[in-house]
Amino acid sequence: MARLQSKSLAAPDEVRRTPFGKVEIYTLDDMVIGRTVFEPGWHWIEHVQPLAGTRLCQYHHVGVCLGGRLGVRMEDGTTLEVGPDTVFDIPPGHDGWVIGDEPWVTYDFAGMRSFAHVDESTQRILGAVLFTDIVDSTAEAERLGAARWRETVALHNERIQQELDRFRGRLIKTTGDGVLALFDGSERAVRAAAAICLAAKALGLAIRAGVHTGEVELVAGDVRGLAVHIAARIMAVAGPGQVYVSGTTQELVAGSGLAFVDAGTHELKGASGSRQLYCLSEPPPPSDPAGTGA
Repeated sequence: MARLQSKSLAAPDEVRRTPFGKVEIYTLDDMVIGRTVFEPGWHWIEHVQPLAGTRLCQYHHVGVCLGGRLGVRMEDGTTLEVGPDTVFDIPPGHDGWVIGDEPWVTYDFAGMRSFAHVDESTQRILGAVLFTDIVDSTAEAERLGAARWRETVALHNERIQQELDRFRGRLIKTTGDGVLALFDGSERAVRAAAAICLAAKALGLAIRAGVHTGEVELVAGDVRGLAVHIAARIMAVAGPGQVYVSGTTQELVAGSGLAFVDAGTHELKGASGSRQLYCLSEPPPPSDPAGTGA
């Protein structure tokens, strides 16, 4: 629930540094605002891509430019120059670079929760891994046609990023027609999966999702480990519109108000023994994403 609050711009909650740039983070519960200062010579592909691990920036940026100029190129080749005293909306799937000899200074109100974020103190952490995938994507692409399908997938990815930001998830990478994301809480991961399913349904898409909680290894722009493989296999078992979770995740969210039905035991490729799975049985009740700690 929103509450009355303010923070000094002189005291950011976090400062993330990249070559030729920095991002100052201000957190107001479930809203994250970033002040970006990118120096002349800064280029996303050179200085942030190694952290992100994706071919192009997959974050949606909406904000105000205070100074400097940024060149932007979308995946389809569309370009734009963003200058001072302007507001901007930059969709996911872009490259960017500073133009001229003035720093590009902005306040960004979207997609800054995980932008240029690296946890250098821990290489192995306990996290909730989420995989999503569009069901029957090939048939849907043929039905809609190439142009409309690209637009639909782009909008779907944008909605996914909005839900990840809302539930404090970190987009690790896109996986063709879905995403791999990491959360610091199992309940947030399950609620985000449910919200993504509903958002996809509004676009006429059916997706499936899988969540597993376990230890993962953080590497540049990616996560590895058995927990990642298990989450992917769990997603593959789910049907259209379904969120499947492991027994570990189901136990960790006990008392959260989330309801599940027994989905039976399954042999998951790459994991020894059979595993008990559960299916989210109904849309979860509203909650405060920022306050969810499971």
